[in-house]
Amino acid sequence: MSVLVYVENAEGKFKKSIFEAVSYAKSVAAQLDTSLIAISIGNVAQDELAKLAKYGANKTLNVNTEQLKTFVNQAYASVIAEAAKKENAEVVVLSNSFSGKGLAPRIGVKLEAAVISGAIELPDTTGGQFKVKRSAFSNKAFATVEATSKVKVISLTPNAYQVIEKAGEGNIEDFNAPVDQQDLKAVIKEVVRATDKVSLPDAELVVSAGRGLKGPENWGMIEELASLLGAATACSKPVSDADWRPHSEHVGQTGIAISPNLYIAIGISGAIQHLAGVSSSKVIVVINKDPEAPFFKVADYGIVGDAFEIVPKLIEAVKSLKANA
Repeated sequence: MSVLVYVENAEGKFKKSIFEAVSYAKSVAAQLDTSLIAISIGNVAQDELAKLAKYGANKTLNVNTEQLKTFVNQAYASVIAEAAKKENAEVVVLSNSFSGKGLAPRIGVKLEAAVISGAIELPDTTGGQFKVKRSAFSNKAFATVEATSKVKVISLTPNAYQVIEKAGEGNIEDFNAPVDQQDLKAVIKEVVRATDKVSLPDAELVVSAGRGLKGPENWGMIEELASLLGAATACSKPVSDADWRPHSEHVGQTGIAISPNLYIAIGISGAIQHLAGVSSSKVIVVINKDPEAPFFKVADYGIVGDAFEIVPKLIEAVKSLKANA
């Protein structure tokens, strides 16, 4: 028996969310007193693959073929399922990323496994059970799910588990699994990434703004604050609908659901649809001139005031802190 973790890459590199998934999978393997196997698909350098051992991977299966250089849901799911069978894996862990959300149910079908998506804690395995706490109802509640099948597939919510470095070494092995041509009917030909920006799903810090900014011409201070903090920028739905900001920055129930360590909401009233996508944030800071704004009811910290006065002062405070650090 073993635990298998899929480690997706972005242009040949692993993001923090992947090291979280490996750390989580290693803890699951420790609970079950077994080994952790990682599987990487795509063109990833040996030195990058070697990093996985620092987070607990005892062995890494490297799949590097021309037909799988770009992400293909069905084909990748087939390869991961074959690796799980080969390694006798009873738990398969993925990051609950865009690709992970597509892979988990497909892998579950292929392995006849229970699928638990959006996990936020380690499984409770006392007494031979396997229960996992996950987010539910668009992050407005939590559910504890028990998996009773022999094989379980878990997708981990980014920023839900800490990165844990361990002293150790792991082997890297080439892994070749046959790919059915039927799995390659739909192929992604090109992926365009905003390499100069922090990815929203992976971001630990997010600075977001809404209609209180009055127009796209005022977003400079939001971007400056985000840059100083090393944060991603986001926005509310009305802002993206008005084309003030790109739709890729829209967070909420109908946009991207995020769970950063810190979420700063500026000029956002806090409609229920928006809260549904950001309520998993560990700390929420709200800046709004309306003291009755719904967002204040869920905020950890709130500032009642004009964003055009508060944000510049906040920027200067961050600059001063950095200068004296």
